[in-house]
Amino acid sequence: MTDAAVTLQTGQASHDTETLSTSSLADRLNRQIIVILDFGSQYSELIARRIRETQVYSEVLSYRTTAEQLRQLNPKGIILSGGPSSVYDTGAPHSDPEIWNLGVPVLGVCYGMQLMVQQLGGQVTRAERAEYGKASLIIDDPTDLLTNVDDGSTMWMSHGDSCEMLPEGFETLAHTENTPCAAIAHHEKKLYGVQFHPEVVHSLGGMALIRNFVYHICDCEPTWTTAAFVEEAIREIRGKVGDKRVLLALSGGVDSSTLAFLLYKAIGEQLTCMFIDQGFMRKGEPERLLKLFKEQFHIPVEYVNARDRFLEQINGITDPEEKRRRIGHEFINVFEEESRRLGPFDYLAQGTLYPDVIESADTNVDPKTGERVAVKIKSHHNVGGLPKDLRFKLIEPLRKLFKDEVRKVGRSIGLPEEIVNRHPFPGPGLAIRILGEVTSERLNILRDADLVVRQEINRRGIYHDFWQAFAVLLPIRSVGVMGDQRTYAYPIVLRLINSEDGMTADWSRVPYDLLETISNRIVNEVKGVNRVVYDITSKPPGTIEWE
Repeated sequence: MTDAAVTLQTGQASHDTETLSTSSLADRLNRQIIVILDFGSQYSELIARRIRETQVYSEVLSYRTTAEQLRQLNPKGIILSGGPSSVYDTGAPHSDPEIWNLGVPVLGVCYGMQLMVQQLGGQVTRAERAEYGKASLIIDDPTDLLTNVDDGSTMWMSHGDSCEMLPEGFETLAHTENTPCAAIAHHEKKLYGVQFHPEVVHSLGGMALIRNFVYHICDCEPTWTTAAFVEEAIREIRGKVGDKRVLLALSGGVDSSTLAFLLYKAIGEQLTCMFIDQGFMRKGEPERLLKLFKEQFHIPVEYVNARDRFLEQINGITDPEEKRRRIGHEFINVFEEESRRLGPFDYLAQGTLYPDVIESADTNVDPKTGERVAVKIKSHHNVGGLPKDLRFKLIEPLRKLFKDEVRKVGRSIGLPEEIVNRHPFPGPGLAIRILGEVTSERLNILRDADLVVRQEINRRGIYHDFWQAFAVLLPIRSVGVMGDQRTYAYPIVLRLINSEDGMTADWSRVPYDLLETISNRIVNEVKGVNRVVYDITSKPPGTIEWE
């Protein structure tokens, strides 16, 4: 979940919303856009992120996007993502075959490569041996797509099908021990395919291949820069808002704080930030937030103390989705009341990010029907819904950005490093880091334990080595012994993880002495805790948060 306090969507029949997203930038930045057609791969958005790392804008579209629609976008290149289907299955998702006649370079990745082969007259069959995990790429043609990719490079495979026969005009660029056509090309038409996933970190030559496609094959220029985004976003905000007032729900995290700075830079005193203290923040954070924004940067912030209201709303609730729902609903109630008191406002700004939209309705392709289906991992109240009668126009300048891009934007417009590099923090806060029922006692215990974690990693100067580092309180008690006396107290779970974008994550291999120090301090300093454990689960199969 984003650290933006709330991201909301009007439910009016008239759909009275205006979304400021980065998609309109592609037309203005010399039309430098690479389009990813999504066939249901878990890595589709990661491909987009990798393209953007080359400073070229990219966006994920449905595989149903027609050739004519693509022609109107005038992309510099097209990438076909992987997917869970087999191209020869009945109802498997297929792209518009006219895309091969657009004269635009195309790169097929895994399923995308197999679809290219099949649609252009080749043959794809079930492989004798499936190939999952790392494989050594043996390069047959070290030019063009594979320039500067080392022979023997490790690439990440995830497929059970293989190209039995290539279409006319194609040749093999590389193979592996199990896959005779690991990379292919039709050089004249600039059509390329790779059976592996160059976008994942396990593919050591992946970024070199992506740069080759973007720069040398698609002939793109690096126009997708932080400065270009900020300049265009400010111009677009001013053009949309005019002399109207804008309300922003501020949480103090990097997303909503970056948006606050961006809006203030664009429209100044027309912006009002509202900070609703729901009582689930970490120790001392509300006070630090208000001091920073109001005293140091003079950005208007309205503070609303609603701690008792939120705690009452989730009293006795143990189901995590119900907790999220109630917290989100109460946030809307408080927000609606306070906005009417402070208003009127014409616009509601919110810090929705690309991963928020993705995870709230993770899209896949049904291999039987080819239809996209939504599989909700967990609800994000920043992509929830406002009452139908709350008539705001919606602006979301960060909706198409990844977290690392937001940090770059924040830093470029003067956001303090303590916020720019702040670990992501969920909107419902500590309420979803306490499993089961949330009480004042448990909140105080978790605040103190979480403070110890942050103090120790800051003391060692390794705070920025982690994507997130926090504590979780379990709703059980275990027997312990302290001072020759029996204790019966809560366990604390330590969760220290590494990630690039929050979409996948791995647990951190931290030094034992750090774990020992944190554990000793928590059991000695935090009343009500007698046991500390360490979570060594990656995402997937787990999630970063426990609820």
